[in-house]
Amino acid sequence: MRYNFRSILKFHGFDPNKDDLLYHNLYKSLKTAILKRSLPPESKLPPTRILAKDLGISRSTVLKAYEILTLENFIESIIGSGYYVRSPKEKKLNLSFELQRKEGKHPEISNRAQSFLENGSSNIQKSSKSIAFKPGMPPVDIFPIQIWSKLIGDYWKDVRPSHLSFSHPNGDLDLRRNLANYLKIHRNIDCSPNQILITSGTVHSLYLATNILINPEDEILLENPTFPKASQLFKSLEAKLIPTGIDEEGMKIPKELNGKPKLIYTTPSNQYPTGVKMTIARRVELLKWASKKGSIIIEDDYDQEFSNWKDPIASLYSLDKQQRVIYLGNFNKVTHPSMRLGYMIVPPYLLKALSILHNHSSRFLSVATQKGMSSFIEKDFLSLHLRNLIQVVDERKDIFLEEFYKRFQDHFELQTHNPIGLHLIAKSSNKIPDILLEKVFAKSNIKTGALSNHYVGDNKTNGTIFGHAACNPLQIRKHLDRMQTLLKDM
Repeated sequence: MRYNFRSILKFHGFDPNKDDLLYHNLYKSLKTAILKRSLPPESKLPPTRILAKDLGISRSTVLKAYEILTLENFIESIIGSGYYVRSPKEKKLNLSFELQRKEGKHPEISNRAQSFLENGSSNIQKSSKSIAFKPGMPPVDIFPIQIWSKLIGDYWKDVRPSHLSFSHPNGDLDLRRNLANYLKIHRNIDCSPNQILITSGTVHSLYLATNILINPEDEILLENPTFPKASQLFKSLEAKLIPTGIDEEGMKIPKELNGKPKLIYTTPSNQYPTGVKMTIARRVELLKWASKKGSIIIEDDYDQEFSNWKDPIASLYSLDKQQRVIYLGNFNKVTHPSMRLGYMIVPPYLLKALSILHNHSSRFLSVATQKGMSSFIEKDFLSLHLRNLIQVVDERKDIFLEEFYKRFQDHFELQTHNPIGLHLIAKSSNKIPDILLEKVFAKSNIKTGALSNHYVGDNKTNGTIFGHAACNPLQIRKHLDRMQTLLKDM
C-alpha cells in the first residue's frame, strides 16, 4: 500500500506537535480510523518505512504503534505481505468529533434541473448482464474482440507522450476522415470531415443539438410513437411537443399546422419503434415542408445499416440542398453498446456552437477508442463485420419468429410487415397491459419494451417490443420457454 496517509491520520487526531508520546498519538489516530471504518476491514496499511517517511517521524515510532494495534487485534501482521486491518467487530469508542448530522438549508436546484426530474425517465438504466430480449441490442457475441484488441494494442504500442494530452472536442481527425469515406460508400453521404462531430451516441448527439437550438416553448414536431429518450429530453428542455402519426410512407406531415416548428425529429430509415421505412416521396415532401416552415430536421438514421443493406434509399441529409438537416448515426448498434461512439454531421453554421457546448460538457471521447474505430474502418474490418452482422441478425430473426409462434400463436400477434432491424413488436390477444408484461418478464431477467411508453399523449397502443438479435438460438429457446412459464403463472 503506497497511499499517502497524512490526510486520514490528521482527520482522526494525529498531531506530531502534541505533548503526548508520538507513538501513542499515532496509535490512537489509526485506532480511531479503524473504528470509524475510514480504514475498512482487510485494507492494507503502508509499510512502516513508507509511513515514517511520509510523516517525518522515525520508523521505530511507527513500529511501536503497529505493535500495540496488533496486540489489541485491530490489525494483523502477515509475514512477507504486511499489516492489514482486522474487523473491529463489537469494539466501540466514544469519539468527541462526531460529524454533524443536522442538515443545513441547501439552495434549490435550477428550473432546468427540475424539468429534467419531472420529464426524464425515473428508471435510470441499471447495469445488467441480461440481454434477452432487449430492444436495440445487437448480437454482441459475434463482435471480433481479438481484432479490436489488436487494433487498440497497436495504438498503445506506438503512442507518444504528446498523444496523451487533450484532444479536439469534435473528435479525432483520422476517425472523421475515415468516417466521411465510409459514409460516402455505404450511405452515399457527401460531407467534409470538418462537419463531423464525434459523440458517445444518439442521446448525446440529441442533447448537444437541442441545447443549441431549443428555447422554452419552442415547437418540436416528432413522430408518434417515438424514441422515449428523445421525447423526454424535449420535454425537459420545456419545448412544446407536436406529435404526428405514422402511415405506410413514414412520418405524417401535418399540412394544416399553423405553427412553425423550430425542430423536426424523425427516424426515416427504420422508424423507431414501428419499423416503417420512409418513402423517397415522403422524404422530399418533408424537406419542402421544413423549408416552408423554416425548420431544422434532425435525421436519426436509426438502424440504417439494416434497412439500407438490400434496398437503399437516399438519406434526408443527402437530399437536402438548404443545409437544414442534422444527421445522427452511431456505432453502438453495429458493434456493442459499451463502445459509446456516435457521430453527427452538422451544417457549418452550427458547428462552432456545438463544438463549444461539447467542450464544456463531455470535452472529448476516449482517444484510444476513436483511434481503434478509425483503424477498424480503414482496414475494412467494419465492412466485414457488417456482412456477418446482417446475416446473423436475419438468421436469429427467423429462429425467433418460428419459436415464438410455436409457443404463443394463441396469445400474441407479431407485427412482421416491417421486419427490418433488431426488434419485433407483439400485440397481446388477451389485452394484457404491456407495462405489466414488461415488469413480469424483467423479474426473470428478460428485458422487453412496452410500446405504450413510446407514445406522446394519451392515445397509446398496447404492445411488447422484443429484441431478437442478441441471443443465439439456444438462448432464444431457453428464454421463450421461461416466458411461457411466466404467462401460465399469470
